[in-house]
Amino acid sequence: MTYDTLKLQHLAQSVLEIEAAGIIALKARIDDDFIKACELILACEGRIVVIGMGKSGHIGEKIAATMASTGTPAFFVHPGEASHGDMGMITPKDVVLAISYSGYTQELLTLIPAIKRLHVPLIGLTGNPNSALALAANVHINIAVAQEACPLGLAPTASTTATLAMGDALAIALLQARGFTEEDFARSHPAGALGRRLLLKINDIMHHGNDLPKVLKTAYLSEALIEMTQKKLGMTAVVDESNHVCGIFTDGDLRRAISQNLNIHLEKMSNNMTYPCTSVNADMLAVEALNLMQDKKINALLVTDENNKLIGAFNMHDLLRAQVI
Repeated sequence: MTYDTLKLQHLAQSVLEIEAAGIIALKARIDDDFIKACELILACEGRIVVIGMGKSGHIGEKIAATMASTGTPAFFVHPGEASHGDMGMITPKDVVLAISYSGYTQELLTLIPAIKRLHVPLIGLTGNPNSALALAANVHINIAVAQEACPLGLAPTASTTATLAMGDALAIALLQARGFTEEDFARSHPAGALGRRLLLKINDIMHHGNDLPKVLKTAYLSEALIEMTQKKLGMTAVVDESNHVCGIFTDGDLRRAISQNLNIHLEKMSNNMTYPCTSVNADMLAVEALNLMQDKKINALLVTDENNKLIGAFNMHDLLRAQVI
């Protein structure tokens, strides 16, 4: 089979032009009804229940997910399942966001009496302001497009894109109204890059207990070398008998000692450690510790409590493993 590549290119460009025009037309629909929908959602004491059938259902799932991750608790309910028990997921404290481009999707219309009996506010997203769903809704948002991008005018294309865009407009307007922050977003995405950067603390990644390299300040360099080799952090803490930090001894300190022909079996830590040394507390964000290490051009840090007692240690490799870097 042969293809007219130029025609394919023009068809694809036409799809983007039609869908872009559909989205631009939505700007005029950010009106009083849109504000009323936002007010209903902001006043909601429960959750936003998004329902939709077919392609509208797929878009509804994305809208619910976007709302949930941006400070508006929401979930998706399939209207077919709702008719067979899942209506129990909807409570009088919720708000229902129903999506049907035609406004006549039978599976949604079947649910309206039950929604009304619960006195649950209903927000309708349709392409027909005179449809059954639009007229039954407490608030209607018009998502009509001039045409579908499908040349047959059959496959939902521009209409689903417009619906998704309006859902994003709702979610982001609500985000702003709630004062949703980066930290809030990170709490919703603890496994994501932003979550790791904004939530991960030193306490989550530091070595402690038997994995913590430390020697007394009265120890010899040879003892420090053994401790560093066993614990594999490229350094060791130097402490007194009460576990207060006296300094740090790193690979660099060891190289300097060897270059000076010092006898590692006779030289004491107190004469060769780096002091004062930088330490941090366990509640510091890992990303803040990374910035500190980069500023000071160091590869490891000690972790101390409020009394300067050693409680942990970590290095750049630990931050790398935690995907902070």
